[in-house]
Amino acid sequence: MAWPETKAVIAALEAKGRPGCARFVGGCVRNTLMNKPVDDIDIATTLTPDQVIEALGEAGLKAIPTGVDHGTVTAVSGKIPFEITTLRRDVSTDGRRAVVAFTHAWEEDAQRRDFRFNALYVDGEGRLYDPTGHGVQDAKDGRVVFVGEPMTRIREDYLRILRFFRFQAWYGKGEPDQKALAACKALKGLVSGRAAERTQKEILKLLAAEDPRPALRLMAATGVLAAILPFVKSLARLEGLVAIETEQLFENDVELRLAAMIPDDGVLARELAERLRLSNALKERLIEAVGTSPRIVSWMSPREARRAVYALSLRTFTDRVKLAWAGSTRPATTSQWRGLLALAENWDPPTFPLTGAEVMRAGVPKGPLVGEVMREVEIWWIDQDFIEDKLSVIERLKAVVQGMAV
Repeated sequence: MAWPETKAVIAALEAKGRPGCARFVGGCVRNTLMNKPVDDIDIATTLTPDQVIEALGEAGLKAIPTGVDHGTVTAVSGKIPFEITTLRRDVSTDGRRAVVAFTHAWEEDAQRRDFRFNALYVDGEGRLYDPTGHGVQDAKDGRVVFVGEPMTRIREDYLRILRFFRFQAWYGKGEPDQKALAACKALKGLVSGRAAERTQKEILKLLAAEDPRPALRLMAATGVLAAILPFVKSLARLEGLVAIETEQLFENDVELRLAAMIPDDGVLARELAERLRLSNALKERLIEAVGTSPRIVSWMSPREARRAVYALSLRTFTDRVKLAWAGSTRPATTSQWRGLLALAENWDPPTFPLTGAEVMRAGVPKGPLVGEVMREVEIWWIDQDFIEDKLSVIERLKAVVQGMAV
C-alpha cells in the first residue's frame, strides 16, 4: 500500500474528489492484519466510474473499464493493476447476479460484502475503518463470519457458500462459525449448477490452501461437497496426499489434490473436468493420473519402474506414484515410495534406436507393416530393459522380419 505506484492511484482519485474519498478494502487490509502476503490491491471510492476514469486520465494513468456497469475500473500504475470500485448497495439480487446502485455511504457498501473481515477499509493515511464493528477482531482470531445474516448473504450470491469454505481453509482457526455452517447446509442445493467457471475457481483456490483438509471435511459433513461434486465419495486419498506433501516437504500440487478426490476412473475424471470446465491440459492430466495400467506399487523393481516411466511419461508416473502412496492401505516404507520417485526423476528415458528407414532396408515394404515391425522390436527392446547395443536391435529386427515371412 505504500508503493509509489499505489500512492499515485490514491493521489489521482483524491485530486478528483477529496481526501479520504478512496480507501483500500478487502483482502489487502485483511491479510495485512493477519500478517499474510498481499496478492493484489483493491480500492473502494465514492467517485463514480466516469469520475474514476477521468481522474486516472488526468494523472496520466491507464484506465480499463473492466466492469463499469457494476462500478469497477482497473487502473494501471507502473504496470501494476489496481481494481477500483465505486461504493455500492444492492437494489435486487437473484443468487447469480445483482442490480446495484452507487452510494456515498461506506456503511452501505460494507453491508453488501460477504464476510466481516472483508469489510475493512484503510485510507491513504493508514486510518482503519471497521463498519461492522467485528472485522478487525475476526481477522485477528481467524473467524470467518458473514456480514449480517448468513442466509441473506448466501441468497444474494449462492457461490458464497463455496467462498465460506475457501476462506475457512485459508484463514479459519478453531471452530467454524455455526450459523454460517447451518446456512450453508440449509441452502446447499442452491450452489449446484451455478457458473462452472466460478465454481472451478473456488474449488482450486480452496485446494491451494496449505491444509485444505478441515474445510473439505466440513464441506462433506454439510453435504455441500456432494452437491457440487457428487462422485467424490471419500476424502481419504486427498487426506493422505496432503499429509505426504507436508511430511515430505513436497510442493503443494493443487491439480493432483483434485485428482486425489476422485476414484481411479478416467470416465469420472472426464466428468469432473466437464463439470468444472477445466482446461484441456488439466483434464488430460487428471485422466492420466487416475489411470490403472500399469499398476503402481511400492515394491516395483527398478526395471518395472523404468518401463512404467517410459510408457507413461515422467509426470504421469510421478502423479500415479504419489496417488498410490496417498491411497495405500498396505504397510510400506517411505523410502520405497521415495525411491520410485527418485528413480524416475534421475532416469532419462532413451529414444528407441530404430528408424522406419532401417526397417525398410531390412526388407519391409513401405506402409503400415513398417509400424507393426517397429512396435514388435520395441516391445523386445523394452523387455531387454532398453538395451543400448544397436547391433542387438538390428539382429532382433532381422529375426522379426524373417518370422513374419515378409
